[in-house]
This record gives sequence, structure tokens and C-alpha cells, in this order.
Amino acid sequence: MFFSHTREAMVYNIMRCIQKDRSKERGSMFTIRIGENEAGQRLDRFLRKYFAGAPLSAVYRIIRRDLKVNGRRAKEDTVLAEGDELSVYLTDAQMAEFVKPVRVREAKRTFRIIYEDENILIAGKPKGLLTHGDAKEKRNTLVNQVCGYLQSRGEYDPARELTFSPAPVNRLDRNTTGLVVFGKTAEALRVLTEVIRNREQVRKIYLALVSGRLEEEMRITDPLKKDPKTNRVTVTDAEDPSGQPAETLIRPVITGERFSLAEAELITGRTHQIRVHLASRGFPIAGDAAYGDPGVNGRLRKMNIRSQLLHACRLEFGSLPAPLEYLSGKVFEMQPPGPFQKAQKELTE
Repeated sequence: MFFSHTREAMVYNIMRCIQKDRSKERGSMFTIRIGENEAGQRLDRFLRKYFAGAPLSAVYRIIRRDLKVNGRRAKEDTVLAEGDELSVYLTDAQMAEFVKPVRVREAKRTFRIIYEDENILIAGKPKGLLTHGDAKEKRNTLVNQVCGYLQSRGEYDPARELTFSPAPVNRLDRNTTGLVVFGKTAEALRVLTEVIRNREQVRKIYLALVSGRLEEEMRITDPLKKDPKTNRVTVTDAEDPSGQPAETLIRPVITGERFSLAEAELITGRTHQIRVHLASRGFPIAGDAAYGDPGVNGRLRKMNIRSQLLHACRLEFGSLPAPLEYLSGKVFEMQPPGPFQKAQKELTE
């Protein structure tokens, strides 16, 4: 009996030690409350953004072992609702490693506000400003300028948001000017992204000053292929599996002897699409260093034209779902900047 009692005690003590070690391994309980801007997301997608510093395998391990939603185990495809509470068991070191605080880099505002309400902001982007950051420039971007502006107005607080930050739904090249639409709330951003992706309820119109005498409308459907190493895009044939479908409508506005003003409408939204499609048909955009005519560009530099004369001038919304239904049928426009208008007058007359 003595042996048996001692053995039971040993087993009991060993189990207590194992549980204690597991408790240390599991860490503390952290509570995450789902707000309006996080609601509607799948659990795994939310956690991939919230734990931005964690590898994907760690995120799914957390779901399996170290997380409860409203006190219950949940699957990765659980859709989160406002007010849900996530209980996460991680060590302080893991939380510090996995959760990357969102910081808005201060940048002097150079964009114009074309339109703004509680859900969206339409910015007028100037020449020379990146929409998003790249390897060379991370601070002075349109995204940082807009987020900084909203933060200064108290409409965006990165310290309180779990995963959301205001973001654009369309993107312009560094030296392309014009309209960029931002979603200020998660729901507005989701609706705008869906609308842009389906390309049925929004029309995006550009003005381009092109080399050559453009007299007829064109519908260009040549597939495009991007080289990620050089960031160059080329036209390819339909049989090339690496080519992406692309469609651009071109309409002449002013037909000059050597240069023309064209209206370009994007049906798809590929990188450098308008620039490459126009160049492929013999109408390169004036000043385009990547796809333009070097001889023409050399003459244009004497007129202080050193980048492509391409401007996103108009957005037309069709029938939009809630919460943006009030924007249905609205048209937003932005005139080209002064240098564009000056070049247009001098080159097309």
C-alpha cells in the first residue's frame, strides 16, 4: 500500500509539473475585441493581419490551440461580428514578435481634396508622388499623406485600430496625376474594392497627350506581360499563358498635326496599361521615358516636359450598394495640372 500511495503521489506531482510547464508555455490571456472596422472578416484573415509578424503556420496553430471566440473554440472560416471577444493565449515575447504596431509616417500634404465624406476621400494626386511606398521611398507617399491628414482630424487613430487603415482602391504611377479614391472605413473600402474589381459600376477616364495624329476611336485588347525584375510591361499574343487580358478604349479629343489629345478609358486595370497600349499602336504618350519616342522626348525636354502627360480626370459611379448608395450616378472630375494644359495648348495647335 505504501508503494502504491507513493507511486500515485509521484504521478500526481509529475502531472502538476507538466500542467505548470504547459501553462508557462501557453502564456497569458490577451483579449481582442472586434470593432466595426474588423467585423465581417474571416477569423484567419483577421489574424493574419493582426499578427502581421507571425508566420502563416503560427497563425493557424494559434487558431487550433491558443484561441477562443466568445469563450468557444472556433474554426478558421468563422466570420467575426462586431463585439466578438477573442481570447488568445500567448507569451509576452510572442505578442511582441507577432503584433507589429501601425505607425503613420508624417509627410507634408501635397494632394488636393476633390471630395470627402464620412466614408470616402477622393484625392487629387500631384506628379512625382507615389501612391504606395516602394523600396526607395516609404515615407512621402499619397497613402501616408492621406492617413496623416485623417489622423490630424481625429478620424483615424492607428493606436486604436486593430487591422484597418484607410487605403486607396486605385493606383496611379508616380508621374501620372489625377483622381485616387480612398475608403475611410472598412465597409466602404470593401464595397469600393468590389466595385473596382468587377468593373461594372465605375468608369475611369484619363486624358493623354500623345505623339501622332490620332483621328479614330480604338478598342485595344492586346494582352500585357510584366517583367517583375525591370517593372517593364510589353504587349504579348493571346497564346502566351503569361499574358494578362487588358482592354482600353481610346477616343480622340483634339487631333493636331504632330500631337493629339486623347481620352482613354480603362476597362481592365493592368500596370502601365494605357501607356503600353498607346505606344503599341504608334501613339506613345508625350514625355513617357519608359515607352515613349526618345527623339520626341528629347525635343520635349527643351519645353521642360520630362514625364508622361497622363492624367486621371474623371470617375463615374453607377449603382452602388450600401453604405455608398448615395454616390450612385455621381461624377467626379479634376482638371489637368497647369503644365499639362500648357503643353496641350502648345503641342496640339
